[in-house]
Amino acid sequence: MTIIRTIEELKTLYGETSEASIVKVTTALTAEYRQMIEASPFAALATIGPEGLDCSPRGDGHSVVRVADDRTVLMPDWRGNNRADSLANIVRDPRVALLFLVPGSNTTMRINGTAVISVDPALTGSFEVDGKHPRSVIVVTIGEVYFQCARALIRSQLWNPERFVDPASLPTAGALLKAAKADFDKETYDREWPGRAAKTMW
Repeated sequence: MTIIRTIEELKTLYGETSEASIVKVTTALTAEYRQMIEASPFAALATIGPEGLDCSPRGDGHSVVRVADDRTVLMPDWRGNNRADSLANIVRDPRVALLFLVPGSNTTMRINGTAVISVDPALTGSFEVDGKHPRSVIVVTIGEVYFQCARALIRSQLWNPERFVDPASLPTAGALLKAAKADFDKETYDREWPGRAAKTMW
């Protein structure tokens, strides 16, 4: 196996970066970048900690983050499995990265920056849904923000319904758990999951 081990080798292989790839990076939200991010109900949140890297899916009913100002976005931490891997990483290393998807659009948005976890009652309460609010809010300070070209989503045909996979052809969550722990009760888990999820969505 031939392995690239230096930046010089990498540059030789890939050549020069285009002007568009450089000038698209800004240190604050433009009006257009804000519009794209506010249209996104889903983002992947990447964090780093002593145990290594973590990348967590994040979703909301409307925009997955709230834009506080041109350098700050707010992400409510809604109900999950209580592992809190992302949050544990942030309190030890504030570096974060976000990748936003907009349904139907092949353009993605990216933010690299730093984050803190706020439990301010006024802030968590401002995200209230159905009488419930997140236990914390991830406050992200933008270091750089830019859009990603559409090639990856075009190649994958991510939004093409003809390419959608039938969920029935895939392992259930219970089956995945049983594969990890042989005596796990997958039937009970799969039967109870829809009702449990509906009660703990927010």
